[in-house]
Amino acid sequence: MAAATESLLAVDGLVKRFGGLLATDNVSLGIREGEIHAIIGPNGAGKTTLIAQLAGEILPNAGTIRFAGTDVTGLTVDARARLGIARSYQITQIFKGFTALDNVAMAVQAQDGHNFRAWAPARADENLRKPAAAILERVGLGARADVRAVNLAHGEQRQLEIAMALATRPRLLLLDEPMAGMGKDESERMTALLAKLKGEETILLIEHDMDVVFALADRISVLVYGRVIATGKPDEIRANVDVRAAYLGDGDA
Repeated sequence: MAAATESLLAVDGLVKRFGGLLATDNVSLGIREGEIHAIIGPNGAGKTTLIAQLAGEILPNAGTIRFAGTDVTGLTVDARARLGIARSYQITQIFKGFTALDNVAMAVQAQDGHNFRAWAPARADENLRKPAAAILERVGLGARADVRAVNLAHGEQRQLEIAMALATRPRLLLLDEPMAGMGKDESERMTALLAKLKGEETILLIEHDMDVVFALADRISVLVYGRVIATGKPDEIRANVDVRAAYLGDGDA
């Protein structure tokens, strides 16, 4: 593991414009290996636009993104994934007609350099299913391995999506509102899962649930109108006057 002061992901001067809208305003931040780094901010602050740039779905107008020392600013989503960046979405991205085990096995297969067209004869391949089963156990879905994804509860589908991301053996997980649409019990299970992953995986977390953010994050960056106004440990962010004025104190989560 890298030294605590080194950044696995380093963002410098990132700018993204959509016409006259400045969605990302000179953003600079660093994600340290092994930490959970949360990005918070009001609706419309530019959080999803930022994470899309980190994943390679949107290219910035200016600035650089370096991952593990490599400039990835102009790389595609696939190229970044091969380097170890995995992303989950606000809307679950799974294969609902397949079982939970099949879904994760497909992710294992993709990581091994195969495409999904060869999936049919590979469904019984123990070299895929054994690691997939272990990952399902890790995320708390071991007992649901043979359930079709469409029949999983919403929270379980989000757990499955994280399992699929973990199957790619990422160095960085980009999680975009993993609690979205969850009830209290499901949120508690997801929080417990992320707490279990803490220290084992490097995670950039976008989340509206402030209780979850402050319970899990090692550091927090606050985004307002596309600009980072503060970065620090949870206690530092809670005490920051500018943050409270712009976000935490206004009741808008």
